[in-house]
Amino acid sequence: MSNFNSLIEDKFENYLKKNSLKLKSFHPYFEKASNEMLNAGGKRFRPKLLLSVVDSFTPLLIENSLSIALAIEILHTYSLIHDDLPTMDNADLRRGHPTLHKTYDEVTAILVGDGLNTHAFYLISTAPLSSDIKVELIEELSLNGGLSGMVLGQAIDCYFEDKKLNLNELKILHLNKTAKLIASSLKMGAIISNLDKNYQIRLYDFGLKLGLMFQIQDDIIDVTQDESESGKSANRDEDKNSFVNLLGLNGAISEKDKLILELKSELNSFDEKLRENLLNLIEKYFK
Repeated sequence: MSNFNSLIEDKFENYLKKNSLKLKSFHPYFEKASNEMLNAGGKRFRPKLLLSVVDSFTPLLIENSLSIALAIEILHTYSLIHDDLPTMDNADLRRGHPTLHKTYDEVTAILVGDGLNTHAFYLISTAPLSSDIKVELIEELSLNGGLSGMVLGQAIDCYFEDKKLNLNELKILHLNKTAKLIASSLKMGAIISNLDKNYQIRLYDFGLKLGLMFQIQDDIIDVTQDESESGKSANRDEDKNSFVNLLGLNGAISEKDKLILELKSELNSFDEKLRENLLNLIEKYFK
């Protein structure tokens, strides 16, 4: 792992620990449950994408950006908690940890997810950045994480379970469910660094392809790794519209490799430090 990735990961993890959710209540375990999936770990891929952009252009703003990076991770974590619910994927394991509805109950898991969703925007609103920047960040995250992005993708995924989609429809599903939040992580870093709109769009478009590749790899992992390796419930996609189910394992690997070549080519159009930071992340997560 590159020195940048090590430093950012340590800084982010320390920030997360120092800013664990403190809830004043006599509820016996809701505070613990609210922090549990965040503390369980994860790739932290989305916050590191944001911080990699900030580090490339305005490294002095890294500290001011940590709460924004945490907001993205919190929103992502809420989506995983809800995705694992019995009414959706009914998963037992996430991040090597029992899912919240298994440890506690379904009501707790739903309410923790709801709370994390809204808390993400509280973190952005109180970040040490200008009000104009914070409004843009809230707009970007709510657009891509809500009805026009991740939630829409989840709705398509659930409705069309057991109904086969074609490749174009499958890409639309996962562009919304997975890729838009990854793309917005890059764009939000660009907004913090006050990059021009054209650069923001280029990073967002790059992120959409990166997000598709992320999803394809996730589909591959689901059928090639057991729970001890992946840290989550395996073989849950038999009835889902996944790239492996549609294209076969070799076809999915081929689609992933094609995207890797496209992304590496597009990296050459970015500034040198950003290119290096993003390449390090891609090589770490997409071996």
